[in-house]
Amino acid sequence: MDYHFREIEDKWQRFWAEDNTYRVENTTDKPKYYVLDMFPYPSGAGLHVGHPLGYIASDIFSRYKRLRGFNVLHPMGYDSFGLPAEQYAIQTGQHPAITTETNINRYREQLDNLGFSFDWSREVRTSDPSYYKWTQWIFMQLFNSWYNLETDKAEPIDALIARFKSDGNGSVGAVCDDDVPAVSAADWASFSERRQQELLLKYRLTYLRESNVNWCAALGTVLANDEVKDGFSERGGYPVEQKKMMQWSMRITAYSERLLRGLDHIDWPDPLKEMQRNWIGKSVGAMVKFAVEPSAISHRPSADLFIEVFTTRVDTIFGVTFLVIAPEHELVKTLTTAGQKDAIESYINQAKKKSERDRMADTKTVSGAFTGSYAVNPFNGDKVPVWIADYVLAGYGTGAVMAVPSGDQRDYLFAKHFELPIVPIIDIQNIETEADPTKEGHYINSGPINGLTYKEAIPVLHAKLAELGAGYAKVNYRMRDAIFGRQRYWGEPVPVYFKDGLPYLIDEKELPLLLPEIDKYLPTETGEPPLGRAENWKYQDAYEYELSTMPGWAGSSWYWYRYMDAKNDGEFASKEAVAYWKDVDLYIGGSEHATGHLLYSRFWNKFLKDLGYVNEEEPFKKLINQGMIQGRSNFVHRLIDEEGRGTNTFVSNGLKDTYDTSAIHVDVNIVQNDVLDLEKFKEWRPDFGNAEFILENGKYVCGVEVEKMSKRYYNVVNPDDVTARYGADTLRMYEMFLGPLEQSKPWNTNGIEGVFKFLRKFWKLFHNDKLEFSVSDEEPTGAELKSLHKIIRKVEEDIERFSFNTSVSSFMICVNELTELKCNKRKILRDLVVTLAAYAPHITEELWTLLGNAPGTLSYAQYPAFNPAYLVENEFAYPISVNGKMKMNLNISLSLDETEVRSVVLSNPDFQKYLEGKEARKVIFVKGKIVNVVV
Repeated sequence: MDYHFREIEDKWQRFWAEDNTYRVENTTDKPKYYVLDMFPYPSGAGLHVGHPLGYIASDIFSRYKRLRGFNVLHPMGYDSFGLPAEQYAIQTGQHPAITTETNINRYREQLDNLGFSFDWSREVRTSDPSYYKWTQWIFMQLFNSWYNLETDKAEPIDALIARFKSDGNGSVGAVCDDDVPAVSAADWASFSERRQQELLLKYRLTYLRESNVNWCAALGTVLANDEVKDGFSERGGYPVEQKKMMQWSMRITAYSERLLRGLDHIDWPDPLKEMQRNWIGKSVGAMVKFAVEPSAISHRPSADLFIEVFTTRVDTIFGVTFLVIAPEHELVKTLTTAGQKDAIESYINQAKKKSERDRMADTKTVSGAFTGSYAVNPFNGDKVPVWIADYVLAGYGTGAVMAVPSGDQRDYLFAKHFELPIVPIIDIQNIETEADPTKEGHYINSGPINGLTYKEAIPVLHAKLAELGAGYAKVNYRMRDAIFGRQRYWGEPVPVYFKDGLPYLIDEKELPLLLPEIDKYLPTETGEPPLGRAENWKYQDAYEYELSTMPGWAGSSWYWYRYMDAKNDGEFASKEAVAYWKDVDLYIGGSEHATGHLLYSRFWNKFLKDLGYVNEEEPFKKLINQGMIQGRSNFVHRLIDEEGRGTNTFVSNGLKDTYDTSAIHVDVNIVQNDVLDLEKFKEWRPDFGNAEFILENGKYVCGVEVEKMSKRYYNVVNPDDVTARYGADTLRMYEMFLGPLEQSKPWNTNGIEGVFKFLRKFWKLFHNDKLEFSVSDEEPTGAELKSLHKIIRKVEEDIERFSFNTSVSSFMICVNELTELKCNKRKILRDLVVTLAAYAPHITEELWTLLGNAPGTLSYAQYPAFNPAYLVENEFAYPISVNGKMKMNLNISLSLDETEVRSVVLSNPDFQKYLEGKEARKVIFVKGKIVNVVV
């Protein structure tokens, strides 16, 4: 029987599905291993060959771990809420659920075609009410919790209320809003329900507040920073502006220190961990108050107006020559004088067009506007002007910075551009000895720290700030609380209603709160989110529901726990399932989620642990970021006429420099090994129907360039096309063969034939010349055992270190060796089948069954034990020379001494002819190296 891969792969994919081969139980004596892929958003475009890269790697590892005796959880699902489906609904009127279901069915078909060993009985979809019921439930737990700094964990809000009743909030150490008033027990008792709820909202881990957001009017929604580029939405390219809106937020900042500490205990790529450290941005410094000089402000609201800044270098305060506040800072209007009003308003309108990410990334542009006001340096009484500039963000720190042009590059450029003073300072940060007593001081007018080292100066300045009532020492974090709302339809409804303008949770028994039906998926005419269109959608027919939905990251921030117990109606996962699976042992996905999904997931995981619902502090033990498979674009070169117009004549790549041509992307699916299929090219576009070609050596060779895989470049390769031509096993092995998993590499079909030929050669080991299955029960030779055990060890080592590409090469070498040895021994081939099974599951399942094993048992067979004894070299192929000229190789036992080797060589019939009847005068022997016969 020949290797008919289509029949074989269809057969085993059906078998695995019908047999539930990969269904896993939560109760077993086997050790557990949890392998997880970042689940996909099911887009209408389906998968291209770059998407399965991480899935193939995780599947190989999962299959390997089963062979090693582990109970492997390897699930898959869909992150199925999202803006693309909503935009399609807006354009067509089709409900997003219908689009999503269609796309999921397409994804499932493509995933099944690649032979993945997912436990589909545990599939989850974030848009399924049975799933988002628990996303809503987790939101409710966050709403009903606060962060206790004394215990360093989240606790039920009832415990905080009890503290208020008995002692007020004076002794409460909590993460809360900055403007929390001091409240006694008596005050709390006297408060109305409204005032009590307003105070509690300042402590809750999810809360409402006015925030600066990326508002896209055309899409009618708030966008996350990663959905905005250069002031425009990533989807659609619509203008985005900064806008203040009342939004739900998550108090992720409560977990800043634990998020930092946790990075030291997980096996993640160092660059990714560094990205999270930088995003969290821990800084040790001081808060400093600069009192606002009152003379220029006629509308001053109070006598104690000040601008507060955070600085890690309070010792540079003597070099401050101006302050900069964000355009969105709450004091901008107050600080703007009449003469500067137009300039300030113009600049604010300009700043609204840039996202926070763009403002942070732009380090070269210098722009700003003077408010007309001045503040006073608390240490020396100097008046410093107050400016606004978009390089300062309202959501980071206090939204204000003290500018030291002689110590900071951006401040220096700003000062030079606007001709502001630059006061020279001497940096004492790294000075550990006493200062030079002959110097007046480290800074001009630096009185309190004259003669002090950096370590000595900082506490002195902190104490002085406290003495002046102008500040205090503080640990600060760059990370801000996460905005938790989108003005969209296709997302999880927030389980909240409003009474007297304040939010309350719906009854837990009423979960899930379902998305209502609406007539259009657009904001209302009055600007409310799409849910505002729902008719008669009120809580208890009286109270308005929250009209925003949850952001895209909500459902993906806990989904790995649902896989542990996906059908549980009574809880998000049972305690028994959580205790067994614990956490994810291996997580594979893209590095683009470093400061979004991965941070939010760690935050929710820690929160659930605080409340006792889960047992592990971190969700993902080991994380691997797979690289990107880039597109390999092909070009045809179109001949240009004398007037610069394109003709219908195309010049082969090697001849293009002798003609005037222009390059045009061509569909890579009509190109094979860079050679264009001329007839398919004519059919590709109607205007090329009468194309003519200038060939080289009878072929049209296309140009090549590596680019992003994209429809616009015609370089998208559908995995269905590849599997139809070569089979899923070939695609799986070839994607691994392209290069190391973590590296990006171009897709190139030029090498796929080699992998396909390897599988055919592997198949032939089990068949005779008549293509009949033929395996011998003879005992293996030493050479056969050596070849087998080399690959057993190699694959084991490679998979454990996730070096999948080198295993593919080793398989090819092994099969070539066994082919040369004409090996068809059952004991060799059986173990070779198991060794290859993780990479090529279909062909190995077929051969496993032909070897006499029960169908489907290969997945739970035992990985062959490596025996190092078979790799011990007991003979050596000596190069045999005559008078220093090498004549032949001769295999001789390494156990023989010089006399015995001399006898073997000189008596060898094949060697005798090289002596030409002469006597050997001398034999030079180096054990394990050479034999040289001198005549």
